[in-house]
Amino acid sequence: MAGAAAEQRRLATVVESWLGRPVLIVGDAMLDEWRFADSDRLCREAPAPVLTLRRRISAAGGAANTAVNVAALGGRAVLVAPVGADVAGDELHDCLDRASVWDRTVNQPGRPTPVKRRMLAGNQILLREDSGDPEDALDHDGVARLLTALSCATEELRAAAGGQAPTLVVCDYGLGALPAPVRAWLVDNRQRYATVALDAHDLADWRGLAPTVVTPSFAEATRLLARAGGTTRPTGGTELHLEHPDGDPADGPSEMTAGAAPGAVRADDPTAELTRADRPGPFGEPTPGEGRVALTGDGLSVTGTGVTVNTRAGEGVDRAVLAESRLAELRAHTGADVVAVTLDTEGAVVGGADGERRRSHSTPVPASHAVGAGDAYLAAMTLALAADAPLPTAAQLAQLAATITVSDTGTCVCRRDDLLAALDQPTDTTSHPALVGGDELDAIVAEYREAGRSVVFTNGCFDVLHRGHVRYLEQARALGDLLIVAVNSDGSVRRLKGPDRPVNPVEDRGALLAALACVDHVVVFEEDSPAALIEAVRPDVYVKGGDYPPELVPEAPLVRRLGGQVRTLGYVPDRSTSAIIERIRSHSQDPSPQVTDREPDPSLRTRTQAS
Repeated sequence: MAGAAAEQRRLATVVESWLGRPVLIVGDAMLDEWRFADSDRLCREAPAPVLTLRRRISAAGGAANTAVNVAALGGRAVLVAPVGADVAGDELHDCLDRASVWDRTVNQPGRPTPVKRRMLAGNQILLREDSGDPEDALDHDGVARLLTALSCATEELRAAAGGQAPTLVVCDYGLGALPAPVRAWLVDNRQRYATVALDAHDLADWRGLAPTVVTPSFAEATRLLARAGGTTRPTGGTELHLEHPDGDPADGPSEMTAGAAPGAVRADDPTAELTRADRPGPFGEPTPGEGRVALTGDGLSVTGTGVTVNTRAGEGVDRAVLAESRLAELRAHTGADVVAVTLDTEGAVVGGADGERRRSHSTPVPASHAVGAGDAYLAAMTLALAADAPLPTAAQLAQLAATITVSDTGTCVCRRDDLLAALDQPTDTTSHPALVGGDELDAIVAEYREAGRSVVFTNGCFDVLHRGHVRYLEQARALGDLLIVAVNSDGSVRRLKGPDRPVNPVEDRGALLAALACVDHVVVFEEDSPAALIEAVRPDVYVKGGDYPPELVPEAPLVRRLGGQVRTLGYVPDRSTSAIIERIRSHSQDPSPQVTDREPDPSLRTRTQAS
């Protein structure tokens, strides 16, 4: 027991050590859209369910989700990627902002943002619609702007980290975000990055990058070996034969899947009319255009577009054994120090320069729970290696990050606090109270900065706390690692709102704000403007409520001069302190017999505020 606790503390120390580590993510960013519906009948026109949409969720996908995971785990994430000037692109920008990712994406008019739309009923994915064509290549101007963004973001991260070389993560999923000139630039500028992680559907496109770590799926690994001209090789009694046809078909944006290929004959199906000998080509091979890799029913061969991998080893050989037997070749072909072959719900196989093979395991979950788990694995593995963690430790943390994200349907994101909780470690980095004085704020902010945490700052009267306030503060908290709320003193409120305000004294207003889970610290200020506090805090993000652009916020020039961002968040419609006070007054003036000169009934006030 003591040994296990010591091991967990050691792993937690690595998680703490990567806080604030600068990471540049480049590649194919997309939007994941989840539509949850109910269905209780079939339609008349066809045997298809009739769906009633109940809920819709948008999330960052692809390279964008890797950036979100880096930020959620405590790194300083910057995303450079082409994004369409469309509604999906706007939603993706919002997802990045909420996750505190430094959004350095490049708008590409006329080139749509890739989207994966999933329709679910009862947590079962019924269909998926993909938009975004890899044939929509970046034009010359788009490539030039992407290269400029890459160079600027690299220097921006280096400056923010005090001259420390940033980490680079390349996410190439075949959607056209990384054309040949961009790949060449990254290879030529490899020396500008301390650690480089590569996750690519086609690893052969990245010769010369010399990555620190590559994280191919099993299918991607077999594809690389086939393209490298693999032949029959003895590997400790297991022979692998790699076949590859002339003329490599293009790979489209697809998800790699394990299971019987469409149209495949199951080995245990007594009703099957075709045998393996009857079928043209390898057993279980997908038809042209399906663009995916599948494990055949006998478990002894893997097929995919342009690649067939067979083993003569006999019964009992699984993907982990096959991957382990070829780790050295994968390292040689990729030039990587570390190769981590991911096996979906079977975990991963990891190999480094020492030749040791490390096996990790995962818990099988429904496919709808595992979307993006590979992004969490990549983010944790990259951060751990960038923090100079030993390879066994990095592999443990990466697998743990991927495993704890798959508890529910949706795009997987692993948060630092969740990872520490899984290690039975406390997640609070400070012991400061929620209500603090102005003289304490400098020391508190300095402590958070030292831990690499981003600070969000907002201010207001918050006289009668209502639903609009709570939603606004929750949205503000999502923009960073902690939220500081500055509250106007009673005298300040009177000068701003009139002699009949505030309704509640500052002691009550501060206590209510401090009780909200989304608020980390509350501080009271006497002035009419929070400028002095803004200068002291130097927030990464300054938030104001309202439907006007950030340029109209009076504090915007000061915040930007201090290096922060300004965001405005809209309130919940028809929810405001003034409106609530007016409703209370209108009730108190009602001539009905129930009304007296006493304070309105508390239950009535509660119903009124909630209305």
